[in-house]
Amino acid sequence: MQRERSQPVTIWTMWSFASSIFLGAFLLFQVQPLIAKFILPWFGGSPAVWTTCLLFYQTLLVAGYLYAHLLQRFVKVHWQVLVHCFFIFAAMVTLPIEPAAGWKPTDSPFPALRIIELLGAAVGLPYLVLSATSPLMQAWFSHAFPGRSPYGFYALSNFGSMLALLSYPFLFEPIFGLRVQSELWSGAFVCFAGLNVLCALALRSKEQTSVSETGNPKEHEAGHPTQSPGWFHRIQWLILTASASVMLLATTNMVCQDIAVVPFLWVLPLSLYLLSFILCFGRAQWCNREFWGLVTVLILCLLSSKEDLEGFGYSIHFSGELILYFAGLFSACMVCHGECVRLRPEPEHLTEFYLVLGVGGALGGLFAGLVAPNFFHTYLEWKLGAIVCYALALMVLIRSLRAGYGRLKFVCLLIALPVALIGVLSVVSSDSEPTGLVERTRNFYGVVAVYEKNVGDPTAREFVMKHGTTLHGRQFVDVAKKRWPTAYYAEESGVGRAIGYYQEHGAIRVGAVGLGVGTIATYARPEDDYRFYEINPEVLRLARQHFTYLADCRGKCEVILGDGRVSLEREPPQNFDVLVLDAFSSDAVPVHLLTREAFALYRQHVAPRGVIAVHISNRHLHLAPVVRGMAEHFGFKSLRIITQEVEDRLTLDSDWILLTENDDLLGSVPVMPSREFNDEVAVPLWTDHFSSLFPLLHY
Repeated sequence: MQRERSQPVTIWTMWSFASSIFLGAFLLFQVQPLIAKFILPWFGGSPAVWTTCLLFYQTLLVAGYLYAHLLQRFVKVHWQVLVHCFFIFAAMVTLPIEPAAGWKPTDSPFPALRIIELLGAAVGLPYLVLSATSPLMQAWFSHAFPGRSPYGFYALSNFGSMLALLSYPFLFEPIFGLRVQSELWSGAFVCFAGLNVLCALALRSKEQTSVSETGNPKEHEAGHPTQSPGWFHRIQWLILTASASVMLLATTNMVCQDIAVVPFLWVLPLSLYLLSFILCFGRAQWCNREFWGLVTVLILCLLSSKEDLEGFGYSIHFSGELILYFAGLFSACMVCHGECVRLRPEPEHLTEFYLVLGVGGALGGLFAGLVAPNFFHTYLEWKLGAIVCYALALMVLIRSLRAGYGRLKFVCLLIALPVALIGVLSVVSSDSEPTGLVERTRNFYGVVAVYEKNVGDPTAREFVMKHGTTLHGRQFVDVAKKRWPTAYYAEESGVGRAIGYYQEHGAIRVGAVGLGVGTIATYARPEDDYRFYEINPEVLRLARQHFTYLADCRGKCEVILGDGRVSLEREPPQNFDVLVLDAFSSDAVPVHLLTREAFALYRQHVAPRGVIAVHISNRHLHLAPVVRGMAEHFGFKSLRIITQEVEDRLTLDSDWILLTENDDLLGSVPVMPSREFNDEVAVPLWTDHFSSLFPLLHY
């Protein structure tokens, strides 16, 4: 069917549509971390907060696409403009987007439902409007300028999303507090509304021009009808986008929790995911089927056979492993999104196309974000996603090669067939468990595993608990050694010295935010009282089942399940002699436990001459300046204590800071060896409305 001749587009019209789509996508991704940071302290800083927010945004994104599709399909163009402008200005009434304090939870048994209600009230309407912007503006552009493809705007939209993603942690978060961010975002939304008005005027002007040229307003609106895409095409769109979405979230989980728990590392896979959209929808030649199909097959084959290679002595360094995982994600997304581009319909049906893409992405997110953590004990969703993407890449490669056997295609075929066989065999045979694994479990908070080491040596045999790559604790099995304080809690460590000092003066009361395996309980005497706060119920179960620190505790020992800060807010003053903050070694730092508001709470629960012992051992973050700043703000004196690893006692390098008004405690600690700590790094005081990890990264 012959398409209409391309209509000329003026510079200001193109600028209006492009700016509106770009700014809408930018604001769409900026609002997500902004609002999540607002409410994080209200709900205990749990990872469940982020997951619930993501679920809300994915659902509302699909709703926005559905709104755009229904508006485009059943409403005339001039009424579409009026309806959409009405919703935009209605959304402006809800500005600024800062959540009201009345939404803070009380004793709700369903915090996730409370979060969804809060998000709906605070950003629901603005987010819905922003979600609909890209498909609706593209439909308007296609209507005003038939014959010109609007799909390039989708690449621009994803570029705006990627820019927002990269700029937030490295630019907006370190410079501006949350209230200023909210005001800037609200001001940008007003500008976005103005750009939409310009697009509406451009569309109206084009309508009037068409009427004056043809004398019939219906002629331009009707255009040339095209055939609606079939169900087979719709299913293909759904499978392709769902597969890419699963690979995105599965790779993020695998890399950020199990391989290298580095702050901001989650930004890279999402950026690669968006970049694949930019490249595929920007230039067709950038998504060459033979190239990306072959690359995907090779990389996923190599990753699936990684354990077999290690068995033959060919180990891969973790940096190389990261590169492989990211390359596998990007190539798989290029295959999936490249096929979506080839299967895209005529512009008359683009809103339906984007709606199905949104549904596919949401289904992939639901599977990897909600189903997998509740049904899998490992990151099995990555393997399942890799198998599907492997099969898709292989089918794409074979389909492309069938079109003709040039020299390059013949070489690709020679490489692809044996690699395909190796990949299938590797996937089938790569189910072996790590050496010494006793138990592994997974829930909302990640994968926790217990390992047994040195089984053949009774004096050195031990159990170890790990959360991803972070060691939570370890214990000797030998009866003569199992009460030794190990890992970061040796008698010479900061917490060991603090507890030892107060025990010299009678019965003590100790509180600890973060349980680990309960090692600190080994210090307890019959007259002492120990109270732990632990957010992950699986950590408590494994600590009781495979370790004996809690069972052997000679004093009173309680474990309170739930976020430490939220639990302390609900309790009367506990009058702790020692309050241990031990939740920062995993590199996925719960920031809400290190803010001014949090330390004000801690001070209420610490005895007048008590101490706050903060464990800041961390591979990637330099947390000392933050804790020093809190000490100065609240009038505490501080002392940093660093100890070295002692292998035969199972102790590790540890880094503690003691905050107290008790000069005698500080004087009781021997002078530590001189060492440059770089504590003088200037870091603004963290609050619930301002914090940034970026200045604290180790370089």
